[in-house]
Amino acid sequence: MSVLVVDDSRAMRAILRRLVTSVGYDVVEADNGRSALEALGAMEQPPQAALVDWNMPEMNGLEFIGAVRAQPQWRDIALMMVTTESDPNQIVRALAAGAHEYLIKPFTPEVIRDKLAILGVMETAAA
Repeated sequence: MSVLVVDDSRAMRAILRRLVTSVGYDVVEADNGRSALEALGAMEQPPQAALVDWNMPEMNGLEFIGAVRAQPQWRDIALMMVTTESDPNQIVRALAAGAHEYLIKPFTPEVIRDKLAILGVMETAAA
């Protein structure tokens, strides 16, 4: 099982990779929404979840979520926006576009584990 991590920051992708692999998932990385769509298209099985930054070049996270939700074969992917965007209106926009969860950077490992549990990527938040 895998999780797609989409962020233009190499450091943030490394942090998220470490957290996700620590709970037993493979990670596929992309540095923007467009490359993430290409990665999804190349995968034999869609990932269980995608952790998506908002502000990225070429295709931002909101556009990526809309593109994923428009494809029937990807509609079951759990999507979590992981971003510095903290305005309540932005949170509403992301959830309305199809994100299941929203996590504001910076975050602690415990908080992201709790969010992964909510998405079903982890069986319990205590893992």
